Amino acid sequence: MNESGPPGAGLRPGAVIAGYRLEERIGRGGMAVVFRAVDERLGRPVALKILSPGMTTDNAFRMRFINESRAAAAVEHPHIIPVYEAGEAAGMLFIAMRYVRGGDARSLLRRIGPLPADRAWGIVSQVAAALDAAHRRGLVHRDVKPGNMLLDVSSGPVRADLNDHVYLTDFGISKQAQSAGLTVTGQILGTLDYAAPEQIEGRDVDGRADLYSLACSVFELLGGVPPFRRSQGPALIYAHLSARPPPVTASRPDLPPAADRVIAKAMAKSAADRYASCAEFATDLGRALRLIAGRVEAVGHGLLPPVATTKVHRRPVLPPEVPGSGQPVKPAMPPGGLARPPGTEPPTRRREP
Repeated sequence: MNESGPPGAGLRPGAVIAGYRLEERIGRGGMAVVFRAVDERLGRPVALKILSPGMTTDNAFRMRFINESRAAAAVEHPHIIPVYEAGEAAGMLFIAMRYVRGGDARSLLRRIGPLPADRAWGIVSQVAAALDAAHRRGLVHRDVKPGNMLLDVSSGPVRADLNDHVYLTDFGISKQAQSAGLTVTGQILGTLDYAAPEQIEGRDVDGRADLYSLACSVFELLGGVPPFRRSQGPALIYAHLSARPPPVTASRPDLPPAADRVIAKAMAKSAADRYASCAEFATDLGRALRLIAGRVEAVGHGLLPPVATTKVHRRPVLPPEVPGSGQPVKPAMPPGGLARPPGTEPPTRRREP
């Protein structure tokens, strides 16, 4: 680390940064620390992310951090974390975001183990909608993982059967797909357990790299561990570049085998062989898991033959509520999901005399 120590060194509860009073450290990474804080001007809780002081002198890291606030604030979506403010104070860069009580999907996984199929799919389908919205704005997240999927449980306690409202957070290393100059040559941006081959190789990436990471994430939510488990970094890099994705059904034999084929397509080594959007992946995954009706489209991308039209066997994943309002938000369902568009109800069959 740099000479200024680890992120958050010297910061204590009670300190005030740019009008935000720190209350509790809730997270720390390689370049930043996150505190639960209170906006003294408005009296509301926030998550305050503070860049390591030594990083402020590194223009590349500085630009990525500032880009996080711009990227997240530019896309208004019910499943992208709202950003309140970003700036610099006392030589530290900071970003104030909505405080989400409930932790993240990785913490949930550690608490209860591999998730039920409907809960894992409910989380991933919301993140898929958020990613597609960002991709339409030319933004690539570049660090999609369960730890960046926040679960809002403001309306009640954490329960294993809760229909989560999910926020995608941490656009700290995202960038505009058409821009240049933010990527350090030779440096892998993102978390290696979930990084797409083209991202590892330092090539230009688009939304399909996020799709690959999303598939790695759902593998972990369903199977308990990321798809490739290697003890050393070079072996993990080789696996992402060359190894075939393992079947999630090896650790979850209760899942339909079609799920292996869907995940394998989303984790194809060539971006051109993956789904065209995250919503398409989420839809096919829902079909493979028999949560929504329809034929799985991921033909030829796994060890298993095509399957017939699936049937709904589980209860639907209900749309989450806006915290404190009692009103449901617009469901972040992929096309072909559980919700039937208005006016498309099936006609009532007439009884023959």
